[in-house]
Amino acid sequence: MTEPRYVFAPPAGPAVAIAGAPDLFPVRRIFCVGRNYAAHAREMGKDPDREPPFFFTKPADAVVAGGATIPYPPLTANLHFEGEFVVAIGKGGADIPPGDALDHVFGYAAGNDLTRRDLQNVAKEMARPWDWAKAFDRSAVCGPIARAADIGHPASGTIRTLVNGVEKQRGDLADMIWPVADVIAFLSQAVRVEPGDLIFTGTPAGVGALAPGDVCTVEIDGLPPASVTIAPFASAAATR
Repeated sequence: MTEPRYVFAPPAGPAVAIAGAPDLFPVRRIFCVGRNYAAHAREMGKDPDREPPFFFTKPADAVVAGGATIPYPPLTANLHFEGEFVVAIGKGGADIPPGDALDHVFGYAAGNDLTRRDLQNVAKEMARPWDWAKAFDRSAVCGPIARAADIGHPASGTIRTLVNGVEKQRGDLADMIWPVADVIAFLSQAVRVEPGDLIFTGTPAGVGALAPGDVCTVEIDGLPPASVTIAPFASAAATR
């Protein structure tokens, strides 16, 4: 029997660096939690009451390694940064109890959920999906993953975002409405989480716009930073 062949070579799988190791973490899917900090919910005009978390997704190949330079994305005039704590799943499971959820974590990273805010606002007004606002090329910046075996499971610690060295966001992981264990438990009720999944756990208040030439860095206590440079317009066309 003839073995099936691909009609073209499959693309290389996206991956993220692992802190202190030559290995790479293969990215399977990217899940993002919306409005998981009360202050950010308020700045988005929403009630921060502890309603069940909701999720949206980005394609795996939207991931961008920390330190990269990326073009300003098309179709937007209001690109926003959202500094986030990222969870990397290392063991699969469904209907995971919160008490067991951290056993499924491979490690943690600093990340940036880049957002075309003007497109998101239109989508909200017209009750449309957020895909064009959130799931665009190079929209998921992720720094190197620190292994949970090395750092444990941070439940508190400063998270902050800087643009050109100026602090724009500051919060604490303890301020999350739904902590990591609960986020994993809720997500696993809807889909089976698998090794390679990344979960962006939400952003503190203070989100704002990025311009061509800006350098945006997300710092979280105990983790490698996640930095991204927005290419000047003069060079952006060449990198698309």
